[in-house]
Amino acid sequence: MPIHLIWGDDYEGSNREIEGIIQTLIDPAWKSFNYSQIDGNDPKQNFRALEEVQSAPLGNGNRIVLVRRSPFCNACSIELANKLEQTIKLIPDNTYLILNNSNKPDKRLKTTKLIQKSIQSNPLSTEKSFVLPLPWDLNGQRNLVKNIARNLNLKINHATIDLIVESIGSDSSLINTELQKLALLSEASNDNLNTNGEQEITKNLVEKLIQNNSTNALDIASLLLQGEIIIALNKIKSLLDSGEPSLRLITTLTGQARGWLWVNLLDSEGNQDVKEIAKLIGIANPKRIFVIRKQIQGKSFEKLLGLMKKLLIIEALIKSGTNPMDAFKDNLLTESKIMTNS
Repeated sequence: MPIHLIWGDDYEGSNREIEGIIQTLIDPAWKSFNYSQIDGNDPKQNFRALEEVQSAPLGNGNRIVLVRRSPFCNACSIELANKLEQTIKLIPDNTYLILNNSNKPDKRLKTTKLIQKSIQSNPLSTEKSFVLPLPWDLNGQRNLVKNIARNLNLKINHATIDLIVESIGSDSSLINTELQKLALLSEASNDNLNTNGEQEITKNLVEKLIQNNSTNALDIASLLLQGEIIIALNKIKSLLDSGEPSLRLITTLTGQARGWLWVNLLDSEGNQDVKEIAKLIGIANPKRIFVIRKQIQGKSFEKLLGLMKKLLIIEALIKSGTNPMDAFKDNLLTESKIMTNS
């Protein structure tokens, strides 16, 4: 009765884990018979999942029943809990139940205790969490990069990790994509493999592939701060036309705006310790605080907050499928005076 409990708000990380399990366990020729994806928001489908998971696979390989937005460890009805208790003993050894939810399992629930007990007693079962670090959690962001690199079998040192964190932030999808690009670049430039077969990602490679575009994005952020909206939009269009991922661009812009807000707020409270400010904000190099202070000199908290709000709206629109350039234009050109100099 193997069970995989996968939870956390890092959807990309969770999906990579789930896809890896599917590729490992399912015979592609029999996938249409042995793989089911269930919507946990539908009570009827949850009961269907518990029925299907009692069946052995057809043909070769294993069977997988995946429950997205699983209620079993968060909001489980009494009827469903009773059904799970009856079912969990009947799951065949070659049928896997994957329970996926963005929320942390509620350990007070009877079903959570039952599932976790089953996981502990079965070597084929696992519980894994994929939680995105908060913007000020620098160590969490470092660990995110480190874990993704490990999954890709890449060697990476601390200085390179810090550079990736500064350039990308905690966007799991972008980190994974950029690390794969870096691996290809490293492989093309030389056969720099260590004894464990790991491809090494160097700081120099990151500077070539990632930081050049990041620097351009930071230039755009400075233009937005100064109220030079038209010039900024032209540079944004140029970057997007050259293949720069829109989500990476907006991530860099929001990261810069967030740093401005934090420094402004902490300075207004009389905090002058640059090391402490850098740690609170999640900036690896404390010397950047001096640069940020110079950038926001004469800018009010309200203007910085107004810019941040616009960027967050743009990010939400892009993620919902809006054309990136339209999202930038529609929001940055609206009431752009809020970002002009006082």
